[in-house]
Amino acid sequence: MSQRKEKTTEQKTKAVRRTSIGGQAVLEGVMMKGARSIATAVRAPGGNITVECKYIKSAKERNVFLRLPFVRGVVNLVSQLFQGTGIILRSAEVYGDFSEPSKFEKWMAQKLKINPMNVLMAVSVILGIVLAVGLFVFLPNFLASLICDNIAAIASSTLKSLWYSLIEGGIMLVIFICYILLVTLMKDVRRVFMYHGAEHKVISCYEHGLDLTVENAKKMKREHSRCGTTFLFFVVAVSIMVFVLINFMLERCGLLVDSKVLNALIKLGFKLLFLPVVAGVSYEILKLLAKSDSLFVRILRAPGMALQKLTTKEPTDDMLEVSLTAFKTVMEMDEKDGLPERKFEMSVPYGATRERIADIAPCADEADIDWIIVEVTGAMRSELANLQMLTKAQYDRAIEIAKSMSDGKPLQYAMGNSDFYGVKIAVNQNVLIPRPETEELVEIAIRELKQRQVDGNSVSVLDLCTGSGAIAVVVAKETGASVTATDISAAALDVAKANALNGGVKVDFALGDMWSAVSGEFDVITANPPYIPTADIATLDSKVKDFEPTLALDGGEDGLKFYRVIAGGLDKHLKENGVLIMELGIGQAESIKQIFAEYAVQIVNDIEGVERIALVTRR
Repeated sequence: MSQRKEKTTEQKTKAVRRTSIGGQAVLEGVMMKGARSIATAVRAPGGNITVECKYIKSAKERNVFLRLPFVRGVVNLVSQLFQGTGIILRSAEVYGDFSEPSKFEKWMAQKLKINPMNVLMAVSVILGIVLAVGLFVFLPNFLASLICDNIAAIASSTLKSLWYSLIEGGIMLVIFICYILLVTLMKDVRRVFMYHGAEHKVISCYEHGLDLTVENAKKMKREHSRCGTTFLFFVVAVSIMVFVLINFMLERCGLLVDSKVLNALIKLGFKLLFLPVVAGVSYEILKLLAKSDSLFVRILRAPGMALQKLTTKEPTDDMLEVSLTAFKTVMEMDEKDGLPERKFEMSVPYGATRERIADIAPCADEADIDWIIVEVTGAMRSELANLQMLTKAQYDRAIEIAKSMSDGKPLQYAMGNSDFYGVKIAVNQNVLIPRPETEELVEIAIRELKQRQVDGNSVSVLDLCTGSGAIAVVVAKETGASVTATDISAAALDVAKANALNGGVKVDFALGDMWSAVSGEFDVITANPPYIPTADIATLDSKVKDFEPTLALDGGEDGLKFYRVIAGGLDKHLKENGVLIMELGIGQAESIKQIFAEYAVQIVNDIEGVERIALVTRR
């Protein structure tokens, strides 16, 4: 018998735990605030829970004045307005506001060094206060005045101030209930109310001494004694009493005048002045009643608890999971120092990313969008069909590339690189974008070099008109041959040098016009010279003529200018039995044969069947 009594006492002790942790529902999540920390957990669009948390000043660390009874209620109200609004805006960011910042937002960030989000938060708070004052102070004040002045029994009553305040409070309560009912019609608000219920259930689960699990939290009631809805009811109740005193004082002190409009404004002004008093008193009542669960206290709390039937809805299991995550995070941070603070891990739906890229860069086709996403995620193109989310950093990089393409710029310039023969080659508008057909030239060059490397023979390669260095870098990487590369453009050579460095290969670069920068003989010479006739440049696709360097495109009047230059110095720089491998334009094969008539010329078709590559062998 004694053991049973001891066990019952232990269960009762365990059944009630006090906590100062309170919360707030946000968009698709819950914020929990403890004595020393604050954490917000949000269900991201991909289904994962992301958490933002940080340490805050405890109440004991605040200024003594700000901790005084009644003062602390006002401080808490103001801080909650700004903090709560900021958290709601942050949760909205997580859940998918992927719109482009306006020009005004960019101007604020760049010129005034102001975070647009802070401005939005301040504006939201101000508008919220204006709306609250308009709906719950000005409108009840106006309607109560109208009713009292038009009902003779009240107008002549010695208890006019009391009647006025009771009517005003009743109207305030009705407006509040109607407002809640109206916003509940909105789907997003209903979900916030469901998360509100999840917040309460988790806190109650802890206070009842149960393990913090979804199953245990589901058993709890949605209503909680420390809820802000109950606080608002106390605000209404306290305001009735305070406003009775204000109205009584105004009449007794003779501060009212004959004008109804002026009287209404005078009363409104004094009520606004005393709102901090109302907030402070209401907060202290809420704190006091939360410490007891006696019958009398439950009666006082009953109206506020009833109102919570409107502001909370039954949550789903996944909502409870979010709330539990926030609560556990705060508990852990309150108990331990030095835990890492975290920011939300932002993620963006794959589909939304594609749509945004298409909006920003109309010139980007589906293939371009594929390659942008491959570039930022590192996924294979074949894997994109299964991709669901991008990180915020990946999304931002994709949008940066899309913006660079918005004026028609080619994808490779926008990304800053091009894939060539399995190697990532850096490109900018000082060099041509490597073409797939040039990969076929490289394939032939590698084959020719490997044939000459039999028995460990060393071979040398010259790459004329190297541009980005794509041919030189890949040949050096694949064969280990001694490679020299030349170009007339210093800017192009800077890109080529960077590609050699990134590729981990040694290439000797020389600046000069064709043969002027070359000395010595080579086993293999490669070249992709300019071969577009001057008159044809204007007819090229805008992505080519408007962005790629004309210096690397213009082959003179007939497009064959540089082939003649190459032919003129070939005998001096190509070893006996050496081979020159060149890319040529459509329809130029016969002319190439004539220009290099003293050599053995072989024309090779590309994969599309076009006569594209010439092999010129010195006999």
